[in-house]
Amino acid sequence: MKKNMIAIIASALLMVSCHNDEKMVSALNDYSHSLESNGYHFGDKLELPKEVTDNVENVSISFGDKETSNLVVDPKFFILGDNDITFHIKTKSGKELNQDATINVFTKNQEKNIPYQIIAEYPHDPENFVQGFQMEGNIIYESDGQNGSSQILKYTLGTTTPLASTPQPDEEFSEGSTIVGSKVYQLTWKSRKGYIYDKNSLKLLSEFAYPKGMAEGWGLTYDGKNLIASDGSKMLHFLDPNNPSRLIKSIAVAGSNQTYKKLNELEYHNGFIYANVWEKPFVLKINPDNGEVVGIFDFTYFAKKNTKGENDVLNGIAFKGDNMLITGKNWKKIYEIAFK
Repeated sequence: MKKNMIAIIASALLMVSCHNDEKMVSALNDYSHSLESNGYHFGDKLELPKEVTDNVENVSISFGDKETSNLVVDPKFFILGDNDITFHIKTKSGKELNQDATINVFTKNQEKNIPYQIIAEYPHDPENFVQGFQMEGNIIYESDGQNGSSQILKYTLGTTTPLASTPQPDEEFSEGSTIVGSKVYQLTWKSRKGYIYDKNSLKLLSEFAYPKGMAEGWGLTYDGKNLIASDGSKMLHFLDPNNPSRLIKSIAVAGSNQTYKKLNELEYHNGFIYANVWEKPFVLKINPDNGEVVGIFDFTYFAKKNTKGENDVLNGIAFKGDNMLITGKNWKKIYEIAFK
């Protein structure tokens, strides 16, 4: 009789334990789905459901090859934007459970709309599919895309006649470009390689391969120390200009309630990165230390005047002193604006 009673009690405890595990898994699953829609900030604590905390012995979270039991949104582990993690749970009954989740991390400060005024307009060759755009002195250096018409060229602002140009092979699709000292660096879209030219003659000097983790080339700029490249995602990649195949670090770009993806043409000026967002009439002002979007320029006015189809979108940022120059793919104009 005692043996039967012990068996009945053990069976009941097992049923309770299994029921608790099922409730915990269900609660954790619901919680994981809620994480995708909720926004967190650095320093926030991940508050697990009571059904979980009442029945666990230990909880940790892993990020790739990193793991921690500190359930705080820590910048040592998390980046801005979406973070794919896994909860590892050891229950009081001895079971080990895993639950995947996505945690969105946003900035605490809202992006500011930056006012501006139009100062001047300049002609631009509408045949040029602008992918890279920068100015030094009174000379525009431009990288143009499309297979069969990709090139690097330079011309005096106010004219459209090239002072020098170098075409790419027909199979290449040129992307962003930037000036580093006496050289011009240029990316390609899917070839996973870039070119380096002499700034004066635009004669090709050498090529370089992209580092691992950078699948495509989109925008490119230079902060005085590192090349900064975009690849169409939310990430900005910092590269060594002496060896652009070497990745120094990567940061994600986000604002107060969203991650910004499809980062395209880039420009660095006075401590900030400015980025076009592909197919959007906006330019972002980004803190290069952490990827926080601190300001947004709304260039809808210019986009409506110049965008007639799917491809001729805003995509070109340069600086003329402290004034910004903007243009787009196959646009007829370059616009100079001043910040208010």
